[in-house]
Amino acid sequence: MSSNTPIEKVYDQRVDRMLQRMAGVQDQEAIRKRALPSPSGAADSGETFSSQPPKPFKHVAVGTTLTADTPPTMSASAAVEVDIYDAPTPNESAQNRINRISKHLIRENPRDLPVLTECDVCVVGGGPAGLAAAIGARRAGADVVLLERFGCFGGCITTVGMETLAWYRYEGTTDSEGLGVEMERLAAQMGGTIKWPYNDSECLDADFFKLVADHLVQEAEVRPYLHIMCVDALIREGKIAGVVTESKSGRQAVLAKRVIDCTGDADIANFAGAPYTMRPKDEALGVSTVFNAAGVDKETFIKYTEAQGTTYAAWSSGEWKQETTGKENHLRSPFLQTEFDEAQADGTIPKDAKGLGGSWSAVSDAGEATNLNMVYMKGIDATKVEDLTHAEMEGRKQAMYALTALKSKVPGFEQAKLRNFGTTVGVRDTRKIVGRYNLTSEDVRNEARFDDSIGIFPEFIDGYNILILPTTGRYFHVPYGCLVPIGVDNLLVAGRCVAGDKVSHAAARNMMCCTVTGQGAGVAAAMSIKQGRSTGDVDIKGVQAELERQGVRYL
Repeated sequence: MSSNTPIEKVYDQRVDRMLQRMAGVQDQEAIRKRALPSPSGAADSGETFSSQPPKPFKHVAVGTTLTADTPPTMSASAAVEVDIYDAPTPNESAQNRINRISKHLIRENPRDLPVLTECDVCVVGGGPAGLAAAIGARRAGADVVLLERFGCFGGCITTVGMETLAWYRYEGTTDSEGLGVEMERLAAQMGGTIKWPYNDSECLDADFFKLVADHLVQEAEVRPYLHIMCVDALIREGKIAGVVTESKSGRQAVLAKRVIDCTGDADIANFAGAPYTMRPKDEALGVSTVFNAAGVDKETFIKYTEAQGTTYAAWSSGEWKQETTGKENHLRSPFLQTEFDEAQADGTIPKDAKGLGGSWSAVSDAGEATNLNMVYMKGIDATKVEDLTHAEMEGRKQAMYALTALKSKVPGFEQAKLRNFGTTVGVRDTRKIVGRYNLTSEDVRNEARFDDSIGIFPEFIDGYNILILPTTGRYFHVPYGCLVPIGVDNLLVAGRCVAGDKVSHAAARNMMCCTVTGQGAGVAAAMSIKQGRSTGDVDIKGVQAELERQGVRYL
């Protein structure tokens, strides 16, 4: 396939909107001349890496005196949100607007950064995509560094508490093959899973999976760093050359021949100046606070759910109302909704509680109900610290309402109590890069085939009120092009921020698909080094041969 559907909204990182939004200037040629980046200043000695200009759509740069004629060309890391100052006042001149914004900026002094380490491939983010990318690259012969901001690897599994890599695996599914399935099987072999109630999927024990991830990383001889945050990208002549990190050790650089962005939010691509799409927060998929409960009478609860016989046809109201193909409607589902409606109707929980209802995954013999995904919050921009703070605090409050409803309305939960919350809210939808190829709804719904395929994923779509389960064996190819951002070479992106429209995102965001894009990116990064080529022109046949050697199905 060679054509793309239009992207919903592209933020051109380079020039076009820098001063348009900042100053409300109408003369676009003047804006373009003033906004073009000047060559980065060189240090007195040694090599200097410079970042791309700041993100013009939402940011202005910190650290330079702003005038109408000499706009900033600072690092993307030296940027602040100016949304509250966006609208020009009536008849405001460009100079006055710049002066007004300048009052809210500070100058950050330049400084030399120590180099923490150097490597062939630096993977940023240690979730399902990042683990697959790091291990795939290492198995292909690269020296790999894996950076993770939390104190464990596993991402959405271990920090959010989402314990099913492949809950879609009903009879008839043609599934992915590769590191995602390997992770699931290893967890089962190590005793860290419970069977999902309604098909052949495994429920991963979120805490135990931390050990599984450690084992995979150490066995592969990937070099791990935990408790480290990437805050900028290092760019040299249009190619990424590493990242800037912050940790307890201070501000340090990691230099790399290739970088793979597995942050989920395309953070590194954004720092590097690559364009991306992002839906307005009132249209984006919501975030969830996942919680676990102890003290559940398993036998009583299972008898209740069997008597209810809930199917996907029940997903027909509220936040979870779904479009299906009809073939899913008769399948059993771990869905609870009427219980929450009843609790609100009789005053057990507040009537204005929002987004309550959802799914459970497993109940252990010890009476622990885990992966209670029953709090769904809309209107959150998970790239903004204010929104994330609100979501964390509001989510915990709503989760306690959900637990109160369960105790009151669900047999077996009468004596239940909170065991724990996920470490962080689960985020479904933020930035998606603009790629060399952008996946479409047509692709994921109609078994798209690509010459540059790096894996397959079943026809499973879950998001934007669409639920399609892959019970007929249909699947689509995942193209390498959706991992390749525009404008920055030797950077690849994997996980839920790969390129595509909103319906394709509802497929690609799923954790098993994240392992597909992760392993594909890792192998491509390693093979590009072996071939002496950039990630933009790597020989895809060589990539596919290595993926096949690693047990990946790509056709």
